[in-house]
Amino acid sequence: MIEMSHVSFRYGRGDWVFRGLSLAVEKHRCTFLVGRNGSGKTTLGKLMAGILKPVSGTVLVDGLDTRQAELYQIGARVGYLFQEPERQLFAPTVWEELTFVLDLFGIEKKLQEERAEMLLKQFHLQKVKNSFTYQLSRGEKQRLALAAVMINNPAFLILDEPTTGLDPRRREALAEILEECKAQGIGMVVISHDRKFTERLADRIITLSDGGITDGH
Repeated sequence: MIEMSHVSFRYGRGDWVFRGLSLAVEKHRCTFLVGRNGSGKTTLGKLMAGILKPVSGTVLVDGLDTRQAELYQIGARVGYLFQEPERQLFAPTVWEELTFVLDLFGIEKKLQEERAEMLLKQFHLQKVKNSFTYQLSRGEKQRLALAAVMINNPAFLILDEPTTGLDPRRREALAEILEECKAQGIGMVVISHDRKFTERLADRIITLSDGGITDGH
């Protein structure tokens, strides 16, 4: 699904985050990226999603070169969840957040409603369907942001520290949702410091350190 070949990256004229990094991430598996703060996990996730472009080397997402493809083309294949869910919530209400993208693409109202209702149920958001997004708890915002990512049926998800700020009950709810996604055949890359969460969901663990990787299976 995602293939990185001899990728080098740095921010501006700063130090190199990666030099000559090669890595392949398969569909239908849940891969965790772990490592200390500053090891490049978020940068790697954004390179995989096409949000950042490599200085050299190639990143292929389902065969698309991220340096040549438009971001919306990659976004149709890979959904990205930021660490702070507020960064990707734009509509005033929960319902509008789930339907406005479908509306932009001209999907008929009935299909919009069916898809949105299904996601509300899957992500346990029925009770806040008509709530303003700013009134939601962090766990609800996290689930809504993920549901909004899922509205386009991506084949792959990249999640940056999805358990940050969640209490044990909400972490459990998120884990159950991601297990459902795995059962549906959706591949995932998850950036996480949460050891229990990692052990529960990971099919593969990649540790980042000093611009390189240690691959555990």
